[in-house]
Amino acid sequence: MLTINAITVRLGGRAILERASATITPGSRVGLIGRNGAGKSTLMKVIIGQLEADEGGIEMPRRTRLGYIAQDAPSGTITPFETVLAADTERAALMVEAEGCDDPDRLGDIYDRLLAIDAYTADARAAQILLGLGFDEEMQGRPLDSYSGGWKMRVALAALLFSAPDVLLLDEPSNHLDLEATLWLENFLKSYAGTLILISHERDLLNNVVDTILHLEGGRIATYSGNYDGFEKQRAERAAQLAAAKASQDAQRARLQDYIARNSARASTAKQAQSRAKMLAKMQPIAAMAEDPSLSFDFPSPSELKPPLITLDMASVGYGAKPVLNRLNLRIDPDDRVALLGRNGNGKTTLARLLAAQLAPGEGVMVAAGKMKVGYFTQYQVEELSSDETPLNHMSRAMEGKTPAAVRAQLGRFGFSGDKATTMVARLSGGERARLALALITRDAPHLLILDEPTNHLDVDAREALVQALNGYEGAVILISHDRHMVEATADRLVLVDQGSATDFDGSIDDYIDFILGRNQPKGEGKTRGGKVDRKAQASARGDAKEARKRASEAESAIARLTAEIEVIDAAMADPAQSAMLAELARKRARKATELADAEMRWLDLSEQAEQLAA
Repeated sequence: MLTINAITVRLGGRAILERASATITPGSRVGLIGRNGAGKSTLMKVIIGQLEADEGGIEMPRRTRLGYIAQDAPSGTITPFETVLAADTERAALMVEAEGCDDPDRLGDIYDRLLAIDAYTADARAAQILLGLGFDEEMQGRPLDSYSGGWKMRVALAALLFSAPDVLLLDEPSNHLDLEATLWLENFLKSYAGTLILISHERDLLNNVVDTILHLEGGRIATYSGNYDGFEKQRAERAAQLAAAKASQDAQRARLQDYIARNSARASTAKQAQSRAKMLAKMQPIAAMAEDPSLSFDFPSPSELKPPLITLDMASVGYGAKPVLNRLNLRIDPDDRVALLGRNGNGKTTLARLLAAQLAPGEGVMVAAGKMKVGYFTQYQVEELSSDETPLNHMSRAMEGKTPAAVRAQLGRFGFSGDKATTMVARLSGGERARLALALITRDAPHLLILDEPTNHLDVDAREALVQALNGYEGAVILISHDRHMVEATADRLVLVDQGSATDFDGSIDDYIDFILGRNQPKGEGKTRGGKVDRKAQASARGDAKEARKRASEAESAIARLTAEIEVIDAAMADPAQSAMLAELARKRARKATELADAEMRWLDLSEQAEQLAA
């Protein structure tokens, strides 16, 4: 049990958390949500002891192991694989101790403990986690210093998952992941044995993983059972109830005020009027649920252009003499809504930069409409905003020659009105900076918006507002995002960037998810006589394949365990001090060898069965 007991945290004289309380039961999967600045990361830091509460505290069992990613990414000449293995500090210490241990009793204790913590499958587990997060075998063996900061954070995440703490705390874990790695992480978290506390603004991740929502608002915590959709439904019902109660109270207040105004001067009704005045004074106002008026995205409408906006004909693009993408044949029209799919490193950003005319084609032809304007959003633009300037300073410079009213109007489209327009960028949240960057790139009403991971700093409500704005935008959109909800709600065309090229993906985002998880059906299979997909049969086959893979994994674990146990028995049989036990050890080894053979046969059969069902 983890108890958050009336915590108050003040930062810079402002109360971020104020008597916030909640109880998290063992094994819960908790989604910690709230608007940017609500105190989610602050609460997480209090839980792990990085920040001390001004009042209240955290209660949990004494030996609870907490797991949280450090702010500093791992670095050095050590490899990702070595970094992940080292994260299990108990295993590493026992392995070192076993190498130099001469005490048979202690050595036996060490081997028993290694077996208990499944130490002999550690290499396979570490490699599997890294592979799921995008590191192939070659990448797992390269030094950390050869990777960018985003990939190093993936290593830090892999190490944390491998260490398997009792309470796993994750703060926006998908920010550095592509869609493929996010899906793998989702499946991993679904089966996580410990308690999970997850800060995320991704609707699908919250819906598919968590069973409890802790909502931070106004410094307090409200607990909701279920996933994010369940939370939204309950919140909407509460908002409707509050609105109805407020409307009823406002009507009652108006009646009381009217009665007091009409009857205070009359001697016969003065007492009744005074009584109603007291009633009115005691009436506690019901506040409607707060809505943030600055939560705004409004893209200006571009002028009309005839299609196509861009045509690629056998084009290649890359850096220097090395092409990243070849044989590109692509057409973008004014009403297109295109999502670029594919793993990080496959060339999605390279293709986006080509379409934005930041890169020129090495071979082939790229033709763009002469009057086309492009708005290109990247995280670098957010990071490069000057912290000692205001949104008004940035926009005035970008719209040089425009009237102050036009500058203010463009800022207002994105929620920067009044004092917000003159607030230093240093004091803006990550989401507000992202909105400012979007305001800057759309100041000229572009015909084509290219958005490369626009949601990283946006909370759930802001993401939904961006979806609505994009759906109302009259130009073309090219979107790179690991947020499935945004892709599904915005894009009507999917382009897969893979194996050095880009091709249209024939299917929905759900079909693509099946494709990357290896569950897609070959053409001609899983269909009824009428040619329609037999979804029930597909679901049954997927379920059977999943069960077969699960049982095969259990058999594989048994193989590793039995192999380790036989090694321990062999070591004991070779020890002269154990000569009196030789016969018993031999019988024990024979039993284990039989069990091992059975487990190997079971693994082979189940693996073959899983492959056939998935085919």
